[in-house]
Amino acid sequence: MYEVNNCLIFLPFGYAADIISTVEFNCSGELLATGDKGGRVVIFQREQESKNRLLSRGEYNVYSTFQSHEPEFDYLKSLEIEEKINKIRWLPQQNAAHFLLSANDKTIKLWKISERDKRAEGYNLKDEDGRLRDQFRITTLRVPVLMPMDLMVEASPRRIFANAHTYHINSISVNSDYETYLSADDLRINLWHLEITDRSFNIVDIKPANMEELTEVITAAECHPHQCNVFVYSSSKGTIRLCDMRAAALCDRHSKFFEEPEDPSSRSFFSEIISSISDVKFSHSGRYMMTRDYLSVKVWDLNMENRPVETYQVHEYLRSKLCSLYENDCIFDKFECCWNGSDSAIMTGSYNNFFRMFDRNTRRDITLEASRENSKPRAMLKPRKVCTGGKRKKDEISVDSLDFNKKILHTAWHPKENVIAVAFVRLSIWTLIYEILYGR
Repeated sequence: MYEVNNCLIFLPFGYAADIISTVEFNCSGELLATGDKGGRVVIFQREQESKNRLLSRGEYNVYSTFQSHEPEFDYLKSLEIEEKINKIRWLPQQNAAHFLLSANDKTIKLWKISERDKRAEGYNLKDEDGRLRDQFRITTLRVPVLMPMDLMVEASPRRIFANAHTYHINSISVNSDYETYLSADDLRINLWHLEITDRSFNIVDIKPANMEELTEVITAAECHPHQCNVFVYSSSKGTIRLCDMRAAALCDRHSKFFEEPEDPSSRSFFSEIISSISDVKFSHSGRYMMTRDYLSVKVWDLNMENRPVETYQVHEYLRSKLCSLYENDCIFDKFECCWNGSDSAIMTGSYNNFFRMFDRNTRRDITLEASRENSKPRAMLKPRKVCTGGKRKKDEISVDSLDFNKKILHTAWHPKENVIAVAFVRLSIWTLIYEILYGR
């Protein structure tokens, strides 16, 4: 199905604050942004000279690093707001600069990433060191000139969108009109204009009058890639609602409701927990959407609401271990999922630093492991298999020996090429870039 080469490994970090919390390619795939629990954003850029060299494709180096959010304290509620970056979303590039949105639990910021390789010299009213000159001693008029300088990448905040969410922000999504975006927390979804920071429009509100009657929360939300009036949001009950903003200003009444009926014979104490959707993504074509729950990935046709058209089991072998996963809180882990550029394959993470890829055309799948042992450039990753019982083969790993502290929650796929980014955790944090070669 696939051959996967390790192209580059970013430097490891050594502190808890450096744990990567989000990964996102920009629209061209030339830049990759990562956010961490320390509130920092690190941007990697693809090497320009490697574009036409097959053996060097996929090489990314650090482009810019900046502190996006700082820890805050809400004195009215006596709550500490951590600086962890929950989501990063790039805006389509309109000029030489790049723009991205970054969000922690409460605040969203719009950042401008720009380059500067020239500086102006020969000012009339100030010296080269910036001090103002005595106007009475200025006897000649000079024309400032631009002089070359070492390339400098600047990250500057352009907008700050705050004070609109009572609960923790779990999603932001840029609309296809490139003028507005959505932000979602546990109970509300707001619509923002990129030029207006002091107000937003609340378009979904599922907060009950009595909080004791609360039965579900919003887990993820995303705008349609082509229709600026359509968006979806998922819930902790495993349902997806598609809303049309043309129908009403408040989209509490959905246009379509996607839910797969549960088999009563397989219902258990953990059924509601594992059915909670942790991520929802539209396909690039806009025809399908993908959801990730604890054990599986499902692909839905927007024209069919009663059941998914495709279901892929990610780690079904963990069903017998749900009790222990509940005790160590791993059952509440929120795995992300992503499409490849042509919507023909999907990817998501698992435990033991495994990540899974599924080919939608052939229905074949593969399990690969991101680890330090595979850190050498161009090292070929070998498929891994998990043995659920009985006699295991030499190249298999027993389900009882899986390390649940090693997990891949955040993944991203290059929008145009078969290059993926995977963030995994164990003691120190690494981000890897892999190149995928389709086998014949």
